[in-house]
Amino acid sequence: MSADPVVTALQTSGHLQFSENIPFKENLDRAGGRVVRRPTGHLVFYRSDGRRFLATDPSGNPLHECEWGMDPKGGVTLIRARIKLDWGAWVGLKPSGLVNETSLNLATKPGWQRLKADDLRAMAAQALRVPLDEVRWFYRDEDFSISPNGMATIRHRKDALYVLDDGDFERARFMSCMGAMHWGSIDFLPVVELFKSLLPGTGSAAFELIRGLYDDQNEGKTSSLPLRYRGIPTYPSEAAFRLFSSFFVPRAPHAKDILSLFMDPSKAHQVEWFPSPTPPRRYFDISAGCCLTVQGGVLKKVTLANDVAGLPYVNPETRGFVPCDRTTQIVNRQVIVKDRDQETVVATTLPQECREEPVLSPSAPVSPIDWRSLFLKGVPPIAPEDAYGAVALYPQDDTEIDELATQPFVADYIEDVAEQDREIGNMLARAERVLIENGDAVIAACIVFDRPRDYTVRVQVPAFAQKQAQQLWSVCARLQRWDWLNRIRFVPIARWQQDPSSAHAFDLAYQWIPFAMEDDPLQLLTAMKELRLTLRSGGHAFVLGPTSLSACLAPSGFRMIWKESVEQLPTFRMHRTILPKARLKAGLTLYHVRGS
Repeated sequence: MSADPVVTALQTSGHLQFSENIPFKENLDRAGGRVVRRPTGHLVFYRSDGRRFLATDPSGNPLHECEWGMDPKGGVTLIRARIKLDWGAWVGLKPSGLVNETSLNLATKPGWQRLKADDLRAMAAQALRVPLDEVRWFYRDEDFSISPNGMATIRHRKDALYVLDDGDFERARFMSCMGAMHWGSIDFLPVVELFKSLLPGTGSAAFELIRGLYDDQNEGKTSSLPLRYRGIPTYPSEAAFRLFSSFFVPRAPHAKDILSLFMDPSKAHQVEWFPSPTPPRRYFDISAGCCLTVQGGVLKKVTLANDVAGLPYVNPETRGFVPCDRTTQIVNRQVIVKDRDQETVVATTLPQECREEPVLSPSAPVSPIDWRSLFLKGVPPIAPEDAYGAVALYPQDDTEIDELATQPFVADYIEDVAEQDREIGNMLARAERVLIENGDAVIAACIVFDRPRDYTVRVQVPAFAQKQAQQLWSVCARLQRWDWLNRIRFVPIARWQQDPSSAHAFDLAYQWIPFAMEDDPLQLLTAMKELRLTLRSGGHAFVLGPTSLSACLAPSGFRMIWKESVEQLPTFRMHRTILPKARLKAGLTLYHVRGS
């Protein structure tokens, strides 16, 4: 006899973690709780005040857990939430978990003693270059204060997202942030900042929570409150539009093209979003290690927890091309996943709402090149949790940013300079053979998609390099330029074992000196001599290393063209507008050098 889903939901270890919710686990009725079963079988558990504390799939597998408390004014407020991702990991949400403060000296301003919160809002709007209405939306009266000596403090609150290594907040690691939501009464849609740091599936799982709370708050009303996208500043994107559109329906009666309207930062808020009648629903099967995402009766996505590729299988009709040739389909009430030519039946029970789609004829064509073929010696062994978790994370405090997370500041800066500086742009365009070493988090950013050329990528961290290989495949698939992809080769780093075939072979190199080598002058000198040996005469290189690397350039046969402190790069300064306490490893310097 199958287990009661309500009992499974409440009694299974790890489903309820917040202390405020433990009484519901012990006795739901006595604690004043109740459970509602949705038409799809999904369960939502509520407190006596109507606030949900747990949502599960029909089998009782958790989707998210909420902890509610009281704010200083005595109102009910969301304290924390845990959100389960498709592949089994948990992320945490903490409202106002990130608070940035700005101080202003108003003592020299005549009449500063009479300044009110709205006056400071106007100052903030001017400084941030956003409409005053947006500032009113995000800055409460308590976010402003003026001391007796005329020092004003303005606090910008953001909701913080965390990686929960053990499924709870004991070892939470900051992941990203978004505009502070009004969780007690959902009234706008946010876009996540630091979106490249999101674990796969975070966006859709977080919107599952947002949509659930929104539905709770609009239940019994004659019409649902339309939502608009808001943010300071706004970051509209096609990815955000697709995510919003999964859970809400966009409307803009006077716009011919709603997407174009949304993509205009100054007009994105004009699009109204209404609840979709068929939002995505997730179904977990723990024994099979899978999660099915169904929308409108159609199987949209299958995620396998033990997948070493760290990618879902998607319905071939959901996108313009099939990401990495991985599709899913229902055949004879069985879930079939297909990775290129390899088909697998997932041993799971199909949800009742899921209908069988007609078999595509002809079937989606397999691309000429497998993304794995970029690895010359095959993809190294990668654990599934590493494959899914290969994202760069940034501390919200002044903890030093690690090596992998530092790489994007440099790669993005070089990319920007190439667009603005004709000489550097031409130099990158002329290169026929390019070396990328130890830049596993930014390989794709170092590749120019203008024509075929040879790239050799020396890999240090396979999980990150695998994500980059998949990204490169996607770019070439969109462009239908498989000849470009065919000339990119990933090989393991074999330091101190120089490949004779690479001597004087490259026109251009990108090299990130490992942090572990930066205190060893001999290793730095050896690394630069090796790099020089790989470059042809007159070849260029961008190298990230310590300030002491300057002393190694001339002895290695390099002439320095320019150098920049990474801390002063515009890309890092932009990062600090989100995380003002961000701190790099001291002395990190980007060098542009040329072989003599």
